[in-house]
Amino acid sequence: MKIALIVTFFNIALSKLKDGDCEVCIRVVNDLAKAAKEANANSPEKIETVIEKYCAKAKLKENRFCYYIGATEDAATKLVKEVSKPLSFSMPAEKICEKLKAKDGQICELKYEKELDWANINLNKMKVKELKKILSGWGDTCKGCAEKSDFVKRIETLKPQFVKEEL
Repeated sequence: MKIALIVTFFNIALSKLKDGDCEVCIRVVNDLAKAAKEANANSPEKIETVIEKYCAKAKLKENRFCYYIGATEDAATKLVKEVSKPLSFSMPAEKICEKLKAKDGQICELKYEKELDWANINLNKMKVKELKKILSGWGDTCKGCAEKSDFVKRIETLKPQFVKEEL
């Protein structure tokens, strides 16, 4: 009996969200709540329809979240009810994501890419992998780049097109 109580307490403690946890989950669940309110969907079944419509248009991290909850056609699991039911009685997104984290930890591992601080960035101190990631985000591959300095030069060349300098 004591062991069961300790295990239950330990699982509850692990499922609590820390600052910055589940950022994709929280944003998507808030978007779903807003969409459900606009569609006047207040039952779990109607909210599931809203989730399906949202997930049909979702891209990148949001689409991955939809996959994890089973709202995409190729998903292997089905946790949609774990979102629709709490949304039907206006449970906060943070609480819903805590419950989802306990069911599938991958959901809270989804994170958005952080914006680079171009005013204070030193490209020469970055790894080539990071420089390539910047270029691929801009739709460039830097053909003919063999050394780190080539990647840095290419980023500096393209930077005015993609980075708005703040005064």
